Amino acid sequence: MESLEKHFLIASPYMLDPNFQRTVVLMVQHSEEGAFGLVINRPTDKLLKDLWREINSSPCDSEEPVHLGGPVPGPIMAIHTDPELGDKEIIPGVYFTLDNSAVDRLVRQQEHRYKVFVGHSGWGPGQLEREMKVGAWLTLPATAEYCFHDQSEIWSVVTHAIGRDLLVTGLGLKRFPHDPTVN
Repeated sequence: MESLEKHFLIASPYMLDPNFQRTVVLMVQHSEEGAFGLVINRPTDKLLKDLWREINSSPCDSEEPVHLGGPVPGPIMAIHTDPELGDKEIIPGVYFTLDNSAVDRLVRQQEHRYKVFVGHSGWGPGQLEREMKVGAWLTLPATAEYCFHDQSEIWSVVTHAIGRDLLVTGLGLKRFPHDPTVN
């Protein structure tokens, strides 16, 4: 199977796992050894300023929510738009970091967009491929716009984008109206 890095996994209506229903996962890594991603549309009730009080001696004032990146526990991670603080560029203009000092700098600044995650989504060798074969996931090339889109709407937005793309390709259309009901 071709690598799904630089893509979103979008939970299909056939997704039965409650950890992933109506989720959009940004794929950070995908190879024969397995896959790693972050659910971008699962904010928790905890704010960054509250988390920082628990883990850092100097507080931050960020009112941003902490996101649940998936059911697998792990270190605090972030996606963001600051190339200087990125460990890896996931897609053009969007970076990933695990570095605590880089995440600390991100949450204290106002210039760059970011999301901070606890937990992640992980699949062992062949596991994601099996889920794809049974129709649990849809895919779409990832974009910075969608990474930082309103998380309450992103699943619907990307699902509609996939449907539009399928119609345009399947019917051989040159254009497709944004809202077909106005035809």
